[in-house]
Amino acid sequence: MEPTTACNLGCPECPSGLKKFTRPTGKMELVRHEKWLKELSKTVFYVTYYFQGEPFLNPQFLEMIKAAKRYRMFTATSTNAHFITQDNAEEVVRSGLDQLIISVDGVTQEVYEQYRVHGDLEKVWRATEALVKAKQKLNSSTPKLIFQCLAVKPNEHEIPLVFEKAKTLGVDEVRIKSAQLYDYKHGNPLMPEKEEYSRYKQTRQGEFVLKNTGGNHCWRMWTGSVVTWDGKVVPCCFDKDAAHAMGELTKDSFNKIWRNPSYQAFRTGILKNRQGIDICQNCSEGSKVWL
Repeated sequence: MEPTTACNLGCPECPSGLKKFTRPTGKMELVRHEKWLKELSKTVFYVTYYFQGEPFLNPQFLEMIKAAKRYRMFTATSTNAHFITQDNAEEVVRSGLDQLIISVDGVTQEVYEQYRVHGDLEKVWRATEALVKAKQKLNSSTPKLIFQCLAVKPNEHEIPLVFEKAKTLGVDEVRIKSAQLYDYKHGNPLMPEKEEYSRYKQTRQGEFVLKNTGGNHCWRMWTGSVVTWDGKVVPCCFDKDAAHAMGELTKDSFNKIWRNPSYQAFRTGILKNRQGIDICQNCSEGSKVWL
């Protein structure tokens, strides 16, 4: 579920950061969210509260988390942590949020801001410290705190230091994620030099291709969907502009959308020729780097 499309940063490979959406932008309304959540409550047990945008820019974001917890759903989100402070860290913990991914793309401001444009790394450290203290004060094991580093060329030399920083601050886990690059065939300034950090590999002809293009299958098509801020149902998180919207929750029930001919045809297309579908051609499924 997408709380908002808005973001305070300007990351170079992100439609939200670049302000280059072709679809309408906005934030999810609490009343609509509650209605959709209730409808989904009999079959949904895990809600990821981010798609595009910074979730904490929706002022009702924590109310969404609380609503999901009333339905006993596991809740997770990802944030740049610029809006978590000592003043609201305890509220974040009390909301019941189960998992919080914090983007940490470097341990020095000079490196961090090369990808997290307009970002302030000190705010990230302060937010992390505030959350750890809030969990301790409230004797809470949640949210699980995860540092996630998007591996790009400017920060790959600092990746080992991310693990050290996480240990110092009391973070539960570190993940190194390979970066999706829109223009990669002839290389990209953001592409890591170490192939172990990259989603791509170089061929003998000198061009770059996905390490693992995957076969004609995708478990995501039968296990979940993405709901945009305004209720569009899209097949997965790679459809960032909702070009393959299967329906709208403002018009039909999720169950009807899930089983409609368009969705079934899309699934069939995956099974027959996955690489013939645009959003699947740069998909990381099966080729992510998790360390």
